[in-house]
Amino acid sequence: MLSISLPRAKSFMKITGLCISSVVVSFSVSAASAASAASAEDTKGQTSVKKQALTNSQFHQELPPSSLVNVERYPEANVTHPVPQFNVDASWPTMPKTMIIGQVPGLSVDKNDNVWLLHRPNSLSKLDVGLTNNMGLCCEAAPHVLQFSPQGDLLNAWGGPETSPSINGENQWPATVHGLYVDDENTVWLGGNGDGDHVVLNFTEKGEFIRQFGTRGKTDGNLSKSTLGNPADIFHNTQTNKVFIADGYINKRVTAFNTDANEFDQLWGAYGTAPGGGTREGAFDVSQATANAGATSTQAQNFGDIVHCVTQATDGRIYVCDRRNNRIQVFKADESGTVNFVQDVIVAGETGGLGTASDIAFSPDNKYMYVADMMNGRIWILLHENYQVLGSFGRPGRYPGQFTWLHSVVADSEGNLYTSEVSTGRRVQKFVLTGFETNQ
Repeated sequence: MLSISLPRAKSFMKITGLCISSVVVSFSVSAASAASAASAEDTKGQTSVKKQALTNSQFHQELPPSSLVNVERYPEANVTHPVPQFNVDASWPTMPKTMIIGQVPGLSVDKNDNVWLLHRPNSLSKLDVGLTNNMGLCCEAAPHVLQFSPQGDLLNAWGGPETSPSINGENQWPATVHGLYVDDENTVWLGGNGDGDHVVLNFTEKGEFIRQFGTRGKTDGNLSKSTLGNPADIFHNTQTNKVFIADGYINKRVTAFNTDANEFDQLWGAYGTAPGGGTREGAFDVSQATANAGATSTQAQNFGDIVHCVTQATDGRIYVCDRRNNRIQVFKADESGTVNFVQDVIVAGETGGLGTASDIAFSPDNKYMYVADMMNGRIWILLHENYQVLGSFGRPGRYPGQFTWLHSVVADSEGNLYTSEVSTGRRVQKFVLTGFETNQ
C-alpha cells in the first residue's frame, strides 16, 4: 500500500515509510484566499435548454497574447525523476457574451483534444441568470453539455430532458447530472446523483440519444444486475466494448456492461470482493459529503459512501476513486475477465470532510498519474509506474490556480490538464504544461 500524506508547517510528508520534508516554492498571484463554501454540491430543480448552434461571432474579444499565471507548488525533496510543471491559463475558456455555467461535475477530453464539460444549469440562482428572468443585462444558463476547442472556443452545446427518452412517463434525464466521459468513438456518457437518478445515458456528440443503463427511479442494491444507484462516473473501453460505472452515491461498487449486447457483465466492491457495506438511504445532501464521523478509513474492507471515479489506463489496470476513504484502489482483469485487486494508493489519508480521491488522469505518455484532491484543493503528481509522489500544486481559494470543491481532472494529448469545480467553485481551469524540473 502506498500513501500520500499532506505536508503541513513543521511536519513531514510520509511516503511508504520515508519521511521527506516539504518545500513550498513562490506563488505569484494574490495570496488573498476566499473561504471554501459549504453549499450543496447537488441542487434541486431542472432546467431544460434546446440545442444551440454557436458561432465565433458570439464570442468576446480575442484572447490576450499571454495569460499564464504561476500556481502554488509543493515539490517533494530528493526526487530525481523529472516533474511536470504547470501554469494556469486564466483566460480559458471563452464563453459567449451572455452565457454562464454553474457547478461542473463532469469533464472529458475527446480524441481531437476538444474539451467537454457537464454543468448544472439548475445550480444557478435567479440572480445568476438575470437576462432569462428579465432582471438584468446578463446572463442565461448554458446547456448542460458543452464542447470547447483546445483554444477555448465553444463548438457545441446541448442537453436537457428533450434529448432523453421517457419510460412509463418518466423522463430519463437526471435531475442532478454527475460524471461525463467522451469515448474514442466520440459518443458522450453521463450520469446523475440527484433524487431518482439511477441511470447512465449515452449520446452522439450532437446530443442524439443512443442507449441507457439503469432506469430513473429504480434502484435495488449493490448486487443488482439491472439497476444502478446514483452513478458517479463512467469509462467506456471501445476496444473491449465494456463500460465501467462507478456506482457510488447510493451503491458502493463498480459495475460493468457489455456495449455490444447492452447487457450486464460484472460487478465488484472494494478489494475485488462482492460489494458490501450497505447502501445510502435517502437523498444525497451536503452533510453526507462533509461529516467526519464514520467518514473515512483507508483500511476499510468496503468502499465508502462515495465511489467517485473509474478509469482504465492503457496497460489495462482499472482505477477506482474511493473518495471518502481517501484512497484509490487499483485492479487488473485476468484473461478470463475476472477483476483482481492490485493495491491501494492512499491520498492524504488523515484528511476528513469531503475526502481526497476525487478523480484521476494520466499524462499522454502514461508516465504520470494526476489525482484531484477535493478537500485539500490540490492536484497530486505521481509516477505512474510505482505511484511515487513527485509533488503537488494548487490550494483552496478562488483565484487562478486555486480550487473550491475541486471535482474533476483530465489531460489532453499535449500534456495540459483541465480541472472543474462544483458547489460555489463553478468553473473550469486549463493548466498548461510548461516543462519539467527535478526537485533536488
